[in-house]
Amino acid sequence: MVTTHFRRVYSSFTSHVFDIPPRLLALLLFVILLCVPITRPTPSIQGMLIDTFFIAVLAVSWDLLVGRSGQISLGHALFFGIGAYGTAIIYKFFGLPPWVTIPLAVLIGVSLSLPIGLPCLRVKGPYLALVTMALPLILTPVLAWGPITPITGGEIGIGPLPSLIPTEFWEGLGFGFRPALQMVKLANYYLALALLFFSSIILYKIANSKTGMVLISILDDEIASKACGIDVTKYKLVTFAISALFATLAGATYAHVVTIVNAWFLSLTVSIIPVILTFLGGIGTIYGPLIGAHIYYILDRDILKRVLEPFMTSTQLSYIKPIIFSVIVIILIIKWPRGIARFVTDKLQDLEEARDIEERGKWIWKVYKKKKKA
Repeated sequence: MVTTHFRRVYSSFTSHVFDIPPRLLALLLFVILLCVPITRPTPSIQGMLIDTFFIAVLAVSWDLLVGRSGQISLGHALFFGIGAYGTAIIYKFFGLPPWVTIPLAVLIGVSLSLPIGLPCLRVKGPYLALVTMALPLILTPVLAWGPITPITGGEIGIGPLPSLIPTEFWEGLGFGFRPALQMVKLANYYLALALLFFSSIILYKIANSKTGMVLISILDDEIASKACGIDVTKYKLVTFAISALFATLAGATYAHVVTIVNAWFLSLTVSIIPVILTFLGGIGTIYGPLIGAHIYYILDRDILKRVLEPFMTSTQLSYIKPIIFSVIVIILIIKWPRGIARFVTDKLQDLEEARDIEERGKWIWKVYKKKKKA
C-alpha cells in the first residue's frame, strides 16, 4: 500500500515537475533558498534575500500584466505603495494586527485597480506606459501635502509598524531578547519565501490556464481576438486586478518587515526594477523574474559593491550602478533576447531530445579523429 502510494507520488513528480525544465529550475531555486538559513548567513545577506523575495513577487505580477496581456505598465509601484500605506494607515488609526491590516490593504488595492484600470485601458503602447508611470509620481507629492500629512506622515512616513511575528511572541515562548530578534528575522525570511512560492505558483497556474491562453491570443492579435468574440476589455481588466492584488500584497507585507512606510514605496526605482528583472530573466515566463531578481540583487549588493566601493563614494556609486545595469541589460538582451532563465530551460529541453543515429556517429567520428591526431 505504502509502496504503491510512493510510486504514484514519484510518477506524478516526474511527469509534472521533473520532466518540465521551467518547473524543475524553479523548484531547485526554492530548495536552495529554503536551506540558506542553515548555513547561518550574515544579517546583510539574509536582509538582501528578504528584499529580493518581495521585489520578485512584484516582478512576477508585472510579468503577468505585460508578458501575457501586453499592457505596458511603468507605474507598478503605485499598487506596491497602496499596499504599504494602506496597512500602515489602518494600523495607525485602528491599532489592528498585521494579519488583519494586510488583507484590508489588499482589498483596497484591488478595489482601486478597477477604476484606475478602466481609463488606462483606453490608451495603448507608449501612451499606456506614460499614463501608468505618471500615477505614482503624481501621488508622491500628494502624500506630502500639508492637510493630509497627519494621515500619511508626510516626508517622514509612518512607523514603527509591528513585525509580522513580533519579539513579544518569541519571548513568550521562552526566548531571550536577542534570540527573539533573531527568530523575528528568521520568521520574516521564511514568510517572505512562502509568499514568493505561493504567489509564483498561483500566477504560473493563471498564466498557463485557459485564461492565460486567451491573454496570449490578445497579445498576439487583439483585433482577431475581438473578431472571435473574446471580451478583450474584461480580460485585460481582470489581469490588471490580479496583478494589482499581488503587487499590493507584496507592498503591505514588506511594510511590516521594514516596519516603516515612506515615499520610497511609490518611487520610480520601484517601478523600474521589476522591468529590469523581467527582461533579465525572461518576459512572459513567470519563472524568469525569479531568476532575474536573484541575479540582480547579487550583482547590486554583493559583486558590484565589493568591486566598486574601494574606488568610489556612496554618492558616486548610486550614479554609476544604474549605468552599469543598463549596459548589462542591453548586452543580455542582444545575447539572449528571451532572457537567461528561458535560455537555460531551452538548453535543458535540448538535452532531453534524442539525437539521430547518424548525428551520434558523426560526433563519435570527430572525437576519434581528434584523439588520433593528438
